[in-house]
Amino acid sequence: MRPIQDVAADLGLTPDDLVPYGAHMAKISLTALRRIQAQPPGGKLILVSAINPTKFGEGKTTTSIGLAQGLRRIGRKPCLALREPSLGPIFGMKGGGTGGGKCMLEPSSRINMHFTGDKHAVTSAHNLLAALVDNAINFESGIDLEHRQILWRRVLDMNDRFLRRIVIGLGGRANGVPREDGFDITAASEVMAVLCLAKDLQDLKARLGRILVGFDREGKPVTAASLKATGAMAALLQDAILPNLVQSTEGVPAFVHGGPFGNIAHGCNSIVATGAALALGEYAITEAGFGFDLGAEKFFDIKCRLSGYWPSAVVLVVTARALRAHGGDDGKKELTSAQALEALGKGIEHLDQHASSARNFGFTPLVSINGFPNDSEAELHLIEEGCAKRGLPCSRFWGFGKGGEGAEDLARKVVEAAAKPASPPRFLYTLDQDPAEKIRAIAQTSYGAKQVNFTKDAEKDLAKARALGYGNLPICMAKTHLSLSDDPLAVGRPKGFELTVRSVRIAAGAGYLLAMTGEIVTMPGLPAAPASMKFDLTDDGQVLGI
Repeated sequence: MRPIQDVAADLGLTPDDLVPYGAHMAKISLTALRRIQAQPPGGKLILVSAINPTKFGEGKTTTSIGLAQGLRRIGRKPCLALREPSLGPIFGMKGGGTGGGKCMLEPSSRINMHFTGDKHAVTSAHNLLAALVDNAINFESGIDLEHRQILWRRVLDMNDRFLRRIVIGLGGRANGVPREDGFDITAASEVMAVLCLAKDLQDLKARLGRILVGFDREGKPVTAASLKATGAMAALLQDAILPNLVQSTEGVPAFVHGGPFGNIAHGCNSIVATGAALALGEYAITEAGFGFDLGAEKFFDIKCRLSGYWPSAVVLVVTARALRAHGGDDGKKELTSAQALEALGKGIEHLDQHASSARNFGFTPLVSINGFPNDSEAELHLIEEGCAKRGLPCSRFWGFGKGGEGAEDLARKVVEAAAKPASPPRFLYTLDQDPAEKIRAIAQTSYGAKQVNFTKDAEKDLAKARALGYGNLPICMAKTHLSLSDDPLAVGRPKGFELTVRSVRIAAGAGYLLAMTGEIVTMPGLPAAPASMKFDLTDDGQVLGI
């Protein structure tokens, strides 16, 4: 690894601009960040998204990192802007969130775990507000909070299904007022979304103050500002608002900052980190969580709408494995070559919906075929043929095994795509549309749903949002990432399906309405054999198993 000062120098930053966290990680100082934000964002923004993945993921982060390394190899000046991993998936199913092979963020084990403490700061700020809520109830403050109308749950950066629904305040008056509560994972915290959508410290504090925690006995909203929590929460986030600078396997600068979940929250890294990458790099490569239906839609309709940034090119990651899965391969038995090709051929239809969605935002996506060692030439050729028939440019990506060398073709095609006149910003809905119409626009256009149904609870939630003046906020859909529909088992390109919205939460601080669909949960559970079982620490302090 290169010293972090050398990595910073590639971006025109000096040692005085850094707050070092050891030899290979640093935060950008507040003074430097303000200077950077005063610069025009001269770089070109490249968005990396994907088709709906299998449960293992299809290498979107690996592709983003490899693309940056490929761009550097062909003489360009790239800078990555990516999300921070969450401990929940790291110890749960995925086992790491910093790319793979020769396309990784370094130091990988540090980034995957405690990193610079941003996740812990978000957890602390969120739970401070939760403590202040219950404290106000306990002392019967002048706010007169109704304990049965508390919206603010607690958070923990770990998958723990047993904390989804709990009872607190037991043990008598000295221990508080008994009530039902629960935990979400930190990546689903509205404080995380606030951190990633805030443009500066002033905006951070304003958004924190607008967080809706519940209602008083007269039905009036109670916010974090009502509880005088804003200043203390902001103080806990004083370092977390500063972007983290690390590097890729080949030494490409990478801002890794913020980590909202893609299927629960808006799934994008922070606006301040993306802005820094645009100001300091020739190409800023970023990604949006999970498939295009979830991550990219939120990237455009929430992040781009708020920040004013707009991509110059869109990369769509596909794998033969995922396309086979969308063609009916459930992975339970080994397929013959002919069966694999048949499944893949059927699965390519899944690509059509994502390509259509990208075109609705004004882009013809560049398809990156993330190659695996066991992919056959016939499978890769079939994907290329399918892309050609659909008018989609494509490139084989071999970054996992070859690093930047395996991404040079993709890099050249990205440069070519980004050189074309940028499409003007285009969104799926306008903010003055009714919230239900916005949800329908997303479901029907991005997912291909025939109809959207709202439960009675969801209708009540929408009515309350309208009455409180939150009807003009954008929509953040919480949906399974495994399917275009709200059913994780409905693979391929399901047609004629109906999407059910079960509830709608008001995220006033983040600045969106969170529409909950399907059986999505905001506190994931661990699998039967968690990835944590493979972790270890050697005698010389090296972490194994990530």
